[in-house]
Amino acid sequence: MSSIPFAALACPLDGEALERHDGAWRCAAGHSFDIARQGYVHLLPVQQKRSKDPGDSKAMVAARQRFLEAGHYRPLAEAVGRAVLAGAGSEPLSCLDAGCGEGYYLRELARTCDERCDDESRDAASEAPSLSLLGLDISKWAVLAAARQGKQAGVSASWVVGSNAHLPVQTGALDRLLCLFGFPVAAEFARVMRPGGVLLMAEAGPDHLRELREIIYPRLKPERAAEPAAPAGFARLDTETLRYPLALDGAASIADLLAMTPHLYRASVEGRERAAVLDALSVTVEVRLTRYVRQGAEEPAA
Repeated sequence: MSSIPFAALACPLDGEALERHDGAWRCAAGHSFDIARQGYVHLLPVQQKRSKDPGDSKAMVAARQRFLEAGHYRPLAEAVGRAVLAGAGSEPLSCLDAGCGEGYYLRELARTCDERCDDESRDAASEAPSLSLLGLDISKWAVLAAARQGKQAGVSASWVVGSNAHLPVQTGALDRLLCLFGFPVAAEFARVMRPGGVLLMAEAGPDHLRELREIIYPRLKPERAAEPAAPAGFARLDTETLRYPLALDGAASIADLLAMTPHLYRASVEGRERAAVLDALSVTVEVRLTRYVRQGAEEPAA
């Protein structure tokens, strides 16, 4: 694997650089955060929590893991990999997935980079970049699953329980930042990225999972017509819309799809019951991938 763990972490209590020593991350002030035996570190202080157990539940994480490992979103993962590596040379790339869930997209990114290295070695082209990877999520269950699966897949990364509102990352340390169906915090994203770095955001398109939504809701809300404005500190580079049909066979796959989305809690009891009796469903996947450049330097190559 061409990935290594991300090391430029910052103390969530005072913002100072963390150094790894003897199974823990410590700052100069003496704050210490133990690395769990599974390989992740908890950098979400209690004062930054809004609930006792924030983020996705253990059941939601398990549902997402089953759904993604079945390959249903593989075309999206491949598009993410292309967008991250676009314009990259042979220099190492520091990459954060902010809201990484169970780590699927970082694992697929590492695999894509390895395949690119293999292809380029065969035709003697320039080297693909090595990746310094950080996966962060507010759900301890998600990060636990990410650390376990990353180890099984041979992906070297740092896995952190933390919040997008207070990223435990040193200022200007990142070349790439992924926010895939997550909760963007523009000021924090701008702070942790180098000028010229690329922010990649994935958002649901107007028809994303429309067929499922038509079943669980009495009516659908009108979709936004205009392109969202670029986050403060960033300029828009480009947008790619990924659209394809997805056929789900079996009630379990449909239940996993519903369980891994916010629709599980937004739908009424009646709506969830209508979905529960389905044994097959064809849905549309429509996702907008937008790249933004961190302002302050020349834009990267497309």
